[in-house]
Amino acid sequence: MNTRLLMIASALVLATIGLSLTFAPEEVFAALGGGTSGPWTIVLQLGGALYCGFALMNWMAKGAVLGGIYGRPLVIGNLVHFTIGGLALLKAGSGTLLWTVTAAYVLFAALFGYVMFTHPVKSDPGK
Repeated sequence: MNTRLLMIASALVLATIGLSLTFAPEEVFAALGGGTSGPWTIVLQLGGALYCGFALMNWMAKGAVLGGIYGRPLVIGNLVHFTIGGLALLKAGSGTLLWTVTAAYVLFAALFGYVMFTHPVKSDPGK
């Protein structure tokens, strides 16, 4: 499996969510049905910072061999994030946008699960 594409795709999805939460927390809060503003917008901004950090971690690790001894922490972190996030989204799912995000989370959870439980293969640039 080409883990480089997996890491790039997950970094882009996480960066999109993170930047939205960081720079437009009130709009996201209102879109989720929470009103116009409130103390929860700070929590959304902190969540956005976490997403941006996770996205940068995945982007910087896109060239690493994943699933082995050294890449296992990255894979397990992503697997836990996308599995728990996917389950939470499945529980709360309503609306087209939320179902789209849920589908992305479930897909990434499955892909990181596959990487976690298979032997890593370093691609041969000569082939």
